[in-house]
Amino acid sequence: MPKITFFNLPQEKQKKLVHAARQEFSRVPLYQASITNIVKSARIPRGSFYQYFEDKEDAFFYLLKERVQVNKNYLFSLIKRHEGDIFQTLIDFYKLIITEEEENLSFLRNIFLNMNHQIETEFERSFSNHEANEEFSEFSSLIDKGKLNIKNDEEFACMMKILISVMMRSVIDKFSRDLTEDEAMRHFNIEMNLLKNGLSRN
Repeated sequence: MPKITFFNLPQEKQKKLVHAARQEFSRVPLYQASITNIVKSARIPRGSFYQYFEDKEDAFFYLLKERVQVNKNYLFSLIKRHEGDIFQTLIDFYKLIITEEEENLSFLRNIFLNMNHQIETEFERSFSNHEANEEFSEFSSLIDKGKLNIKNDEEFACMMKILISVMMRSVIDKFSRDLTEDEAMRHFNIEMNLLKNGLSRN
């Protein structure tokens, strides 16, 4: 997390620094990102950067946490719009991810194509109950479980892991193979329909 000095900055200066960091992490993956480029774009001395963040990883994960919160807001909006249909919610959520504006899309591309355990764990907080938090419980309560072939909360949690794993792999597939939006959506729709309808005839 940023240091207290960052949050004490005027909003305009915070936004300027965050924008500069997002530009850099959209340009290249975290391991290639340059603090020099961030401070040059933000027009601050290099020493000032370390007054606000411990290092570039600190800045990156702050932006990732912001992204996760945006994702949560998307999900709540979509699950309500689709009256608890988790499959249609994830289809629309996937579409939102792959049709982001260019800078956000580049940021997400660098996240997914350079995924490690720490990044994956943070990103999964958009959908999972890592901390059994109230937000997940509220999201879970909005899902129409009467239409799902599950018996209890444990099976629901396992089902969500499967769905999110498929979705994240589909995002990686879209970026790594440079699929068009139409190709990516067609593939993801097939996958969601297979999972929704079941893979066994029995």
